[in-house]
Amino acid sequence: MLKTVILLLAVLLVTSCGQRKRRMVRIISDADKQIEALHRAHNYDSLQVLVDSFQRVGSLNDLKANYWHGYVCSRKGQERLAEIYWKKAIEDVATDAESLDYYAKSASRLSNLLLLKGDYEGTLKVALAAKARMEETNTDTVSEYSNVLATIASCQLKMGNTKQAAEDFERAYKNYVHFIQNDRTGYLYKSAIVGIINTTTIYLSEKRYEDAYVWTERFDSLLTLFEQQPTASKDYIDKQRARLNFYRATELQELGKPKEAAEAYKAALNTHYAKSADGHIEANDYLMTARRWNEAADNFEDLDWQMSRYGMELSLDNIQKYYLPKFRANVGARRKDSVIAIGTQICEALDSAIMKNKKDDAAELATIYDTQQKEAQIARQQADLTRQRLIGTGVALVLLIVFFMIYTFHKRQASHRLAAAHEKLEDAHAKLQTAYDQLEKTTAAKERIESEVRIARDIQMSMVPHVFPDRQGLDIHTYISPARGVGGDLYSYLLMDDDLYFCLGDVSGKGVPASLFMAQTIRLFRSIAKQHHSPGTICTRINNELTEDNEMGMFVTMFVGCLNLSTGAMVFCNAGHNPPVLDGKFMETETNAPIGLWSELDFVNETIDTIKGKTLFIYSDGLNEAENQQKDQFGDDHLLEILHQTSGGSCQQIIETMIDEVERHRDGAAPNDDLTMLCLRLQ
Repeated sequence: MLKTVILLLAVLLVTSCGQRKRRMVRIISDADKQIEALHRAHNYDSLQVLVDSFQRVGSLNDLKANYWHGYVCSRKGQERLAEIYWKKAIEDVATDAESLDYYAKSASRLSNLLLLKGDYEGTLKVALAAKARMEETNTDTVSEYSNVLATIASCQLKMGNTKQAAEDFERAYKNYVHFIQNDRTGYLYKSAIVGIINTTTIYLSEKRYEDAYVWTERFDSLLTLFEQQPTASKDYIDKQRARLNFYRATELQELGKPKEAAEAYKAALNTHYAKSADGHIEANDYLMTARRWNEAADNFEDLDWQMSRYGMELSLDNIQKYYLPKFRANVGARRKDSVIAIGTQICEALDSAIMKNKKDDAAELATIYDTQQKEAQIARQQADLTRQRLIGTGVALVLLIVFFMIYTFHKRQASHRLAAAHEKLEDAHAKLQTAYDQLEKTTAAKERIESEVRIARDIQMSMVPHVFPDRQGLDIHTYISPARGVGGDLYSYLLMDDDLYFCLGDVSGKGVPASLFMAQTIRLFRSIAKQHHSPGTICTRINNELTEDNEMGMFVTMFVGCLNLSTGAMVFCNAGHNPPVLDGKFMETETNAPIGLWSELDFVNETIDTIKGKTLFIYSDGLNEAENQQKDQFGDDHLLEILHQTSGGSCQQIIETMIDEVERHRDGAAPNDDLTMLCLRLQ
């Protein structure tokens, strides 16, 4: 009889576990359906609540939940909060196909968000890692892979590396074309069209109109293919045709073909979208380029109504994006009354927009804090739920064990169990003592690490020269200050006969990894410069060395120069670094890529006949991007102003004044980046 009872309990336990597993699969499937329904309905508030609840009960894993949280925050204009969620998503370990898909989506949206912020270093770090991860896991067949390639290309274009940008854009385009071959839903077609539109607009924003025109023609070809699909919407095609011809008109006008531009604009006006309020606004890019001020001013007349229609407020972004162009259009059209009215409207809205922007920032920070508290609460609830499940399973197992013990060992087994429990208690005590001992060792190790970091800083500072060359007519002074214990900025100089080799660089990232990369860069510079190579050759050879086995994807921007102290002639190479200031003006330098990203690059030399009597000032972006407590940057204009004021002083006085001005600007804020400067003058 007892055997029968035990067997029955075992069957019930196994059956309940199987039912629980099937029920969990069904719950997850239902969760995905409900999330997708709210997503299609653009009901973001409800979507956020639903994702919270599903994550709390465990029917939605953290990676998917963080993607959707980031998506909702992005749609609600909470960009900082979206960035936090998407960074959490890509930090999760993705192994199964669905998780890898959400990893790709999160990485694609995060890299695009960082690109829009102008954080090109952060964009490359995320996008290059995502590209490598998707290639490694064979998920480079999804449209997000093409988006990541396009983001990398956009970043390259913004950094001035036009050749590499063109190659990456081309690779992204080929992927788009490959994806759409078997697309029966139209989703991938639209994704490819959006990618090509983004490529066109970034070339337009960089005023590279010939390149933009090439991509507009590709836009035309892809749109023609999409028109043949059964899922193609007439309204969608009409809107994209209008947008296509608006782009084409702007490009042709800027390329000096006003007649062809007017024809393209006329073709755009034949669409229904061009007659809508949204179409009027998009048409104004061409109209203002063509100086057709009256038509542009007419199009802007419905702007207030359109803002009200979409529930858009007079924020700083909307003032800059819509009302300032409206003001310029009316100025060009010489509509005096309208100019005064719009100017008054902008002035009245500016204060409230600034205040609202500050309140929105504060509200978003408060939301971030609340979100962190909510995540902690979710973690506690999940732990409670897991504990309850373990307790339930444990109870069932205990019942089986009790019945088994009654049947086999009776009371004697109870004493054995008690002895085993006592032994476990002693084992737990021993583990606790071991953990305590480990804590003491960890504390000592932390103090040792801090001491070693101080020593590392001293070693790093000893690697840069502090004794300046003693040559008549040469005035040189330097300064370096890491933001942390050690940093990635560097400078060096080497005098051989009449040639003064010098460099200044900025390694990506901060801290110990950057300092190790910096040390290797200085060693290579001094070693190669001693062979009397040109600056371009020095950069090329350093790049070949640093790209080898560079699994971390680190890179360094550098300015390398060689100054002949007799003639004043200077040969130099700028490898992706900030343009130096020569005699109070930013130098126009040839575009070279940063060192360490791509192998087999040839860096270009440039020459100035003489810099005698002129002051050369080289710096890292820790100067012009130094921030105060309000996150306001020091700025290029402020930099030039200080150099103008100190133009009659020595190089040491110039740098010391610049240090004082940076400290005054920070106003107590901690340094946000390493700061390095080099100033020289040849009499």
